[in-house]
Amino acid sequence: MGDGGLWVTDEDAVRVRLEVELDVEVLDLALLQSAALKRIDATEFAVDEGDDAEALKEQERNEVRSGGPGAALLALVDPFDLIPNGVGAEARGSVCGVLSDGRPGGGPDFDALFEVCTCGDEDSCDRCAGFQLTPPTANVLWSAAQVLADWGFDDVEANGDESVTSTKDWALFDEYPVITYGQDAVWRRQAARCFDDLAGDLERGEWPRPTCPGEEMAVHLMLKYAESMLEDGLWTEDGMRSESPVHDDDFDWVMAGEVFVQDTDILSLFDETLDGIDDPESELNQQIRMGDYRPSAWFVPFNNMPRRDGRRPFRR
Repeated sequence: MGDGGLWVTDEDAVRVRLEVELDVEVLDLALLQSAALKRIDATEFAVDEGDDAEALKEQERNEVRSGGPGAALLALVDPFDLIPNGVGAEARGSVCGVLSDGRPGGGPDFDALFEVCTCGDEDSCDRCAGFQLTPPTANVLWSAAQVLADWGFDDVEANGDESVTSTKDWALFDEYPVITYGQDAVWRRQAARCFDDLAGDLERGEWPRPTCPGEEMAVHLMLKYAESMLEDGLWTEDGMRSESPVHDDDFDWVMAGEVFVQDTDILSLFDETLDGIDDPESELNQQIRMGDYRPSAWFVPFNNMPRRDGRRPFRR
């Protein structure tokens, strides 16, 4: 017994199990993965006789490169570091895993949000007679929105007000029409937030229907990116399905594009032969009743769509 203290012997040691849930916002995936790879390189791997430490390191590196933000965080986070040295307690065991890393399979419960009808009676069932946004389709679109939003904010942090033509270091905005290449960082942050706004629609069980030209472009890019990721095998259809039954409307990107947006006028901006069509005063614009698609009007709500809450934040 010391002054005001209690000496605890090994026989008197008490085991306590702590449960810690850490919610991490990944601001820069490339930086996170780089830090994880450096941690792996600096770690001395303890291996059994006959095992190859370098082979185990390379396996860890490959998991970080291909496993998304969750795998990178697992390589960096050491639960044993939670207990400081010299405080009368030592960590004896841990379980560390990723609940959700923002990729397909995580996020909202799309099975509950987008329950589909499978009766197949197109004559008497309005739902089966039309397009249904199925859980796996909603999942991959939501995941695509997360990635594209991150890329947009990455572009802002990397390039600020620089023109797209001034550097090749772009993740997202070099995929936009040329008329937007000279926009500043404020404009680009608004464009990146469009993906988050549409993802928020999906999280509420609503279709991602654009409310302004900026969101229209975001929908088209979400559809394009989601389809390409499935075709490239980075996301698998089985991974998208969860517990929902296979449905004819699964991953029908053409039909989704037709029902989500009111028209495809914004895609005319990619046609270099239609220079000036974005201006509502141009003759061609007026002929097709396109409206104002100049970059300065991209975040002005359509007259027939509700306004977003002007107090909503940017993710970063």
